[in-house]
Amino acid sequence: MYQSLIGQVREAPVVYPDETGWRVGGQPAWLWAFTTPQETVYAIARGRGYAEAALILGEQYAGVIGADGWAAYGCFQHADHQTCLAHLLRRCGEMLETATRGAVRFPRAVKGVLQAALALRDRRDNDELSPNGLRVAQGRLAARLDRAAEFTNAANLRLANHLVKHREALFLFLQRPDVEATNWPAAQAIRPAVVNRKSCGGNRTWEGARTQAILTSLFQTCDQRRLQPLRTCTRLLQTPAIPVHELLPAAPS
Repeated sequence: MYQSLIGQVREAPVVYPDETGWRVGGQPAWLWAFTTPQETVYAIARGRGYAEAALILGEQYAGVIGADGWAAYGCFQHADHQTCLAHLLRRCGEMLETATRGAVRFPRAVKGVLQAALALRDRRDNDELSPNGLRVAQGRLAARLDRAAEFTNAANLRLANHLVKHREALFLFLQRPDVEATNWPAAQAIRPAVVNRKSCGGNRTWEGARTQAILTSLFQTCDQRRLQPLRTCTRLLQTPAIPVHELLPAAPS
C-alpha cells in the first residue's frame, strides 16, 4: 500500500514537499512529507538531499514541485517549480525589521511585487481578468521586480541573487490555477509530525521509523479522502490484496 501511494505521488501533476529534523535512536535524521490534494507520503531518512527526495518523487518527476526554495528540489530537472511566496514575504519582513536608510527600498519593493501577484491571483480566481489581461499584468510584475534591484548591502544582494535563481518559479501559480502560491499544503502535512516530535522525540529504531512513515502516510491519506483510518486498516488486514483504488477511493471534488 505504501508503494502504491508513492506511485500516485510520482504521477501527480503537482506535489508539495517539505522536511523537518527528526531523530532515530538518538541520532539526527529527517522526516519528509510529500503531499498532493489526494494523498500524502511520509519518509524518514538519514539525509536531507536530492537522493532522499528522489526515492519518493523519482528522478524523472516531470510535474510541478511547490517548495520553499531548498536546493535539493531544484535538482529535479524535468519538473517545473513554484517557489513559496510566503517564505519570501517573511524574508522581506525580517529584512525590513533591521534595514536602515536606503537599504529598506529593495525588500519593500520586492514585498510589494509579491503582494501584487497574490492580489492578481485573487482577481483571476474571481473572473475579473481575461487570459490576455492576466499575461499583461504578469509581465508588468516581472518588469517591476527588475526595476526594483538596488543592492545597498549584503542582505539585499543575497535576496536579489535568490530571486534571479528562482525567477522562473516566482509566478507559475498565475499561469496554473492548480498550483498554490505557497507550499502551505506541505506545511500542513508536516505539522502533525512536528507535534509528534515534541512529545516523543522521534523513533528508537529504523524499523520503527519505517513503520511510522507507512502508518502516518495511510492515516493522512485517509483523512484527505474523507475515510475512517481504522476501518480502512481493518479492511487492509482482512484482505491484503485489495486494490488501492478500491481501498482508498478518491475524495469527491
